[in-house]
Amino acid sequence: MAAAERRPNIVFIIMDDLGYGDLACHGNPHTRTPHLDQLHHDGARLTRYCSGPLCTAARAATMTGRHPYRTRAIDTYVGRSVIDPSELTLPHLLRDAGYATGLFGKWHLGDTYPCRPHDQGFDEAYYHTGGGLRQPANVGRDSYFDPDLIHNGHLVHTTGYCTDLFAEAALRFIEAQRERSFFCYLATNAPHSPFEIADEWVAPYRAQGLPETWARVYGMVANIDHNVGRVLGCLDRLGLADNTVVVYTSDHGPCGSASVNRQVRWNAGLRGLKGQLYEGGVKVPCFVRWPGQIAPRDIDRLANPIDWLPTLTAVGCTRPPEDRAIDGLNLLPLLRGELPASAWLDRPIPMQWHRGDVPQRYRNAGVLGQRHKWYWPEGGQPEVYDLAADPAEQHNLAAAQPGLEQELRAVYDAWFDDVSNTRGNTPEENYAPVPIRLGTPHENPTALTRQDWRLYGTQDGWADHLPGYWPVQIETAGDYAVLLDLPPQAKPGTLTVRCGDLELQRPVPPGSTVAQFEHLTLPAGRQTFEAYLEVDGQRLGIRQARVRCWSQPLW
Repeated sequence: MAAAERRPNIVFIIMDDLGYGDLACHGNPHTRTPHLDQLHHDGARLTRYCSGPLCTAARAATMTGRHPYRTRAIDTYVGRSVIDPSELTLPHLLRDAGYATGLFGKWHLGDTYPCRPHDQGFDEAYYHTGGGLRQPANVGRDSYFDPDLIHNGHLVHTTGYCTDLFAEAALRFIEAQRERSFFCYLATNAPHSPFEIADEWVAPYRAQGLPETWARVYGMVANIDHNVGRVLGCLDRLGLADNTVVVYTSDHGPCGSASVNRQVRWNAGLRGLKGQLYEGGVKVPCFVRWPGQIAPRDIDRLANPIDWLPTLTAVGCTRPPEDRAIDGLNLLPLLRGELPASAWLDRPIPMQWHRGDVPQRYRNAGVLGQRHKWYWPEGGQPEVYDLAADPAEQHNLAAAQPGLEQELRAVYDAWFDDVSNTRGNTPEENYAPVPIRLGTPHENPTALTRQDWRLYGTQDGWADHLPGYWPVQIETAGDYAVLLDLPPQAKPGTLTVRCGDLELQRPVPPGSTVAQFEHLTLPAGRQTFEAYLEVDGQRLGIRQARVRCWSQPLW
């Protein structure tokens, strides 16, 4: 079938930690982004697109069309970055409509069955685990150079730079699917820290006299631009550009780890960082190109990742699921000019994010409106801003306009009550993390990593001194083995493994980095799996446990 006769292809490109001000087309005086500047020129620019406020939240919303608090995927680690497997995702819906679906890069919505990308609607999935390379979910080499990646559930060794590798895999997918409609989701883990990039990309920014951290970030952005150019060039070469919707965006604003002497890199005068609900934390680039269908122009209506599922299912001539709340709106009439911006619904979009087991009312919470924003920052008091008059958010109007503050707070309260009753009668039930399944025929062994462990008390993190545990669902009762990666220690210690009523211990010599228990008899059902090394009275978390069910085939 000729390209023009098929349903439109969709290429969705999303960055990690790329801020609104990182592109030359947004006025950055340092960066060089010619391909993204051209995409900006050729597409509709959603100038009030607000994403985030964190990686997992933005991706859960993009995939489901629902507020992240409905999906269980509400944080980036400690077991809260796993999407509920009952969610219906955008690739599910597009695949059912006849699309080939492929993901290349970052998923960050679950590393174990049934929450991996190839379990959640992608025919082809070539990705890193966890939130990024250099994070503890990764198995094998975790450098940005020559990383070990996952291809449809199998570990693969690679040669090259991560962003180049993901773009090359996307190009192979587009080439292979050129005769049918496809959904290509290219999600780089750049320019997220630790800012690993070849010197050839960094050199032009060092020559400008920029701090090394910023030079590295901008080098990563330049490499992203190069690879976006490769994808756009491929569409042109194959004659697919006119029948392809290209979306380019980011998951949230820049991370504080890229700050130098508390100075954030240039971000168009916006206040705030990743994790905050100030504009600098949530306003990101968003360009949509569809030649002949979407005219190049600025569109200043408020939009959010929850809008992509209803929008892109409309592009694909299918519909969102009708058996659950879909919070987003179909942007296609607005993008195509079929609905004037003045007639677009002036809807508020609530957001929230903070660490911890259960979301707490008002903690780092906000309501984004077309003109006004209500924000209660963590540890602060309510703030209200008139974004039309004060885009830099310097003048808090909460005290001067208490009626407006109360009106927007009421919007938040109604939203919080709604999303907190999506899955259970109590907050603990509604926000309970997804258990990791052990002993399935789909994945054997299963890796338990520090990315997904839970922690006792109010601590969070993945350091050695924070031993954690994993909620697990044992699908097959029987005999198991567990291989444990240990933090190296100069003194002898005792290794403990617990699961339900079972407890095993063994001494560990100094310098040991691995240990194995060959036979653990585990009952089916919900359990807590825990493993730790005790040295001189201090408990240390293991680095990873790979749990194998002897009665299931290796996968």
